[in-house]
Amino acid sequence: MPNLQEDDNAIRDVLTQAKTIAVVGHSDQRDRTSYQIAQFLRSVGYTVYPVNPLIKVIDDQRCYAALSEITQPVDIVNIFRRSEYLPEIVTEAIAINAKTLWTQLGIVDSASAQTALDAGLNVVMDACIKIEYLRLS
Repeated sequence: MPNLQEDDNAIRDVLTQAKTIAVVGHSDQRDRTSYQIAQFLRSVGYTVYPVNPLIKVIDDQRCYAALSEITQPVDIVNIFRRSEYLPEIVTEAIAINAKTLWTQLGIVDSASAQTALDAGLNVVMDACIKIEYLRLS
């Protein structure tokens, strides 16, 4: 599987084919970027699963403590956690058979990217999913 960073067509395909997105580090605070991006993703038709072990409910929707608690298939794991958390999140993403690992701006770990690529996931790191969606649609 490719690292999609340099391939707009591949990123567009991922965004077009995806139906479900797990947002890891989803905040319940409306002024936080993770909350705003998740709301945007919902508004354009994705099913969004919030993942944050410190929060039970966000806007009347269950918030999952871990990716492994989500019982539906996940197309994209969109990450709003610091880079040092990526190895464990990548392990979880692989375990749930996610298709794509996507980290937000400023979140990079090349070893985690390679682990995800080796497991067959698409990888986009250090890119805002909302910006890319708007740019490519």
